[in-house]
Parts: sequence; structure tokens; C-alpha cells
Amino acid sequence: MSERPPQRIPNRQLAALISEAGFSHAGLARRVDQLGLEHGLDLRYDKTSVTRWLRGQQPRGTTPALIAEVFTRRLGRRLSAQDLGLDACAPVYAGLEFASTPEEAVDIVGGLWRKDSGSHSELRKIAFTPAGLVVPSRDWLIGRPDERVAHPPAAPQNGARVPTQGRPASPAVPRQRTERAVGQRVTVGDIEALRSVGDLFRTLDHAYGGGHARQALVRYLEHEAEPMLRGQYGETTGRRLFAAAADLTRLAGWTSYDIAAHGLAQRYFVQALRLSQAAGDRAYGSYVLTTMSRQAVYLGHGREAVQLARVAQQGIGASAPPVVQALLHSAEARGHGGLGEVRACTASLVRAERALEAARPGDDVPHWARFFDEAQLADEFGHCHRDLQQYRAAVQHAERSLQLRSPAFARSRLFCRVVLACGRLGLGELDQACLLGAEAAQQATEMRSARAVEYVRDFERRLEPYRDAAAVRNYRDRVAALG
Repeated sequence: MSERPPQRIPNRQLAALISEAGFSHAGLARRVDQLGLEHGLDLRYDKTSVTRWLRGQQPRGTTPALIAEVFTRRLGRRLSAQDLGLDACAPVYAGLEFASTPEEAVDIVGGLWRKDSGSHSELRKIAFTPAGLVVPSRDWLIGRPDERVAHPPAAPQNGARVPTQGRPASPAVPRQRTERAVGQRVTVGDIEALRSVGDLFRTLDHAYGGGHARQALVRYLEHEAEPMLRGQYGETTGRRLFAAAADLTRLAGWTSYDIAAHGLAQRYFVQALRLSQAAGDRAYGSYVLTTMSRQAVYLGHGREAVQLARVAQQGIGASAPPVVQALLHSAEARGHGGLGEVRACTASLVRAERALEAARPGDDVPHWARFFDEAQLADEFGHCHRDLQQYRAAVQHAERSLQLRSPAFARSRLFCRVVLACGRLGLGELDQACLLGAEAAQQATEMRSARAVEYVRDFERRLEPYRDAAAVRNYRDRVAALG
């Protein structure tokens, strides 16, 4: 005799919240569908779907988190899927939320760090969703600053004395800490350590690609940065702590982007944007948005890239240092270039060039913008002219960038060499283009960078019309020998 399927239990928690929110069944379904569109999901729920949920059916995939977000927005308090009597969803949706409080931001980004440092490989397979850019950038632009981020020690209960953090409970039993304890007081030295670690991982990323030490960075965030964010600190120290955490989180996103984990990178960028708001650092938020813009360009979403760059410009205003202004305008130019918009691209490049010319040696430039120099600007010009099929200009600017760029920026030099190869190819200089392309292919084998490989593949696609030429055959033989 076959067993009967388990009887579903009516979901009374969901029913109570529907009543509190004043939703009709059709109204709830419509809001879930609309929220899904914000995150690139084509959902088709209706009032019958809601009836099934109330009878105990569990919605699949990301839907439980979407339903919880609908109620959170309606009722003005954070609700989870479990609060609605629903099973927690897979981590596909997690991370695209722009948290309402600094504490919630720590919960969200901490969850990302822990999942990413573990064996959750599905997190690195999540797709990039252009629609997921809209809400975070809007909330950053119009959101109110966080009034308070300080995290004082918990009050003692029943008159008990709280032991000093970091000291053993008994002086007779010393212990050695190998990992930072949650609740420990955060010092200026701790924040300087975060900054130094960021510099180290940035150097490794520039030279060897994002895949070289990405996992080590994520584990550091999990085991060091998160306990600090859950530690004890006052207002000034807290702002600096959130700023350092934002910088490391953006770097985790950047290295994820470089290994083609685009959905994960997008989530890290969103959370870095929220942490920068907690830091009260509007300028850094604009930098995160330009990073998101660059990812959108790379993935072929030029319109979204332009919009993100413009939000960054609007959010920081005209008070930013000239170097930062140049960085923002160049990001917009790259978006226009990808769309083939010659006039708009040229105008943005001119604004970037004028801004950089206005910079002076004594300017107070943020640490994250100091890379933007004449070599970087020439690189931006080269990319834009390549995308606009203005190959002679692309060659001129790419050559200038390679002349000026430090060898420490090995991956950027590789990208620029491919741009130069594409420019030479566009001018009909096939032999020189293939030599440059082969050099870039050799460098790509020495890095752990999916973007480096994709740049070389893009060049190879451009070679297809000339595949029978001797130079191209020689190029393919050289690349094949690399393995």
C-alpha cells in the first residue's frame, strides 16, 4: 500500500500578516511579481498562488525572500521568510538588499562573507541582474545619513561585572587568542590593520589577478572584519571602521568580478555601497557606483553603466577633488563608448581630461583615487576609441598608457596591450596586431583572471575574418603552445 503524502499545515503566520498589511490575495501576488522584476525575475503569481501558500505550500527558489521583503516594505519592520512561516530560500536573492540600518547591513554582508568563504559554490554561480542595480543606487542617492553607528558594550545584567574584553576569565589560566573575539573593543590600530590588508590584496590583484588571493580576502573579512563590526566602538571609530570594511568589501567584489563571479560581485558592490553610507563617506560611495558601472560596461549593459556613473556624479556634487571628478566622468564615457554614442562619449572624455588637468600636487586625494593618473586616463581614452572604432586614436592613447603605466599594474597593462592590438588590427596592421595579441595571451596564462582571458578571446574573435592569413596561423600556433 502506498503512503499518503504528508498533510499540509495551514500557514497561520502568513495569514495574520496578510490581515495586518491589508493585502488582498491578488494584491500580494502583484507586489511579489513587481519586486521580482526589480531583481530581473519574471514571476507569474496570482491570487491562487497566495491561496496555496496559505494552505501550506512552500514557494520555491527566491520567492520566500521576495515575499518577506514585500511585507517588510509595507509594515516598516524587517521580516524574514521564517517570520512568515516559509522556508528560507537559497542565497540567490541575499545581498541585493540595501539595508535600512547599519546593524542590518552588518548582518547581510556578514552572511555573504560566511557563505562565500565556505563551500557554497552556488553563490559564485549567481547571475548578474541589471534590474538589481536600480534600488540600491536610488536608496544611496536619496537615503538619509545614518545618525548613529556607535556600538557600545552591552549593559551588565543583575549587577554582574563585565570582564575586560580580551583578558582571560582567570589570571591563573592564560589563553592565547588566534582569532578576534566578538565584542572586543576596536582600536585605531585595528582599523589601520584593515587598511594595510586592503593595500596588500590590491597589490596582489593588480599583479596576479583576482583569483590569486580572493578566498584569503573573504576569510579575513569573515574572521577579522565581522567581529570588529560586532565589537565595541564609539561614533568616530565606528565611521572609520565602516569605511575600512566598505573598502575591503568592494575589493572582494572586484576580485569576484575578475573571476567572472558576476552575481556575487554585484552583491558585494551593493553591500560596499551600504557600508560606505554608514561610514558617512559620500565620495567612496560614488567610487563604488563607478565600479558597478564598469562591471555593467563589461557585461554589455551600457545604459545601466551610464546611469550609475551619473548617479555617482549627482551624489557627490561638484565639491569632489578634480581627480575624483575625472574618475567619474571617465566611467560615464566608457558607458557611452559601449553604446556607440560618439558625441556623449567624447563630451565625457573631455570633462575627464579637463578635471585631471585641474589637479594639483597638493590636492587632498582619497587613497582609493590615487591610481587615476595620466596613464589611467590614456587607458580610458584607448578603450573608448576602440569601442567607437576610432582605431588610430585608440592606438595613440593605448601606446601612451603603456609608456606611463607602472609594471606593478600587470593586468591593466595586459588589457591595454589588447586594446592596442585591436587598434592595430583595425588599421590593417595584422602582423603587429598578432604580435601584441600573443604577448597578451602569454601574460594571461600567468594570471588568475577571467577578464584577462576574455580580453584575449575578444581579440581572437576579431581575427576571424583573417583566419587564413599567415600571421593569424602563427598567432594560433604560439597560443596553442602555451597550453
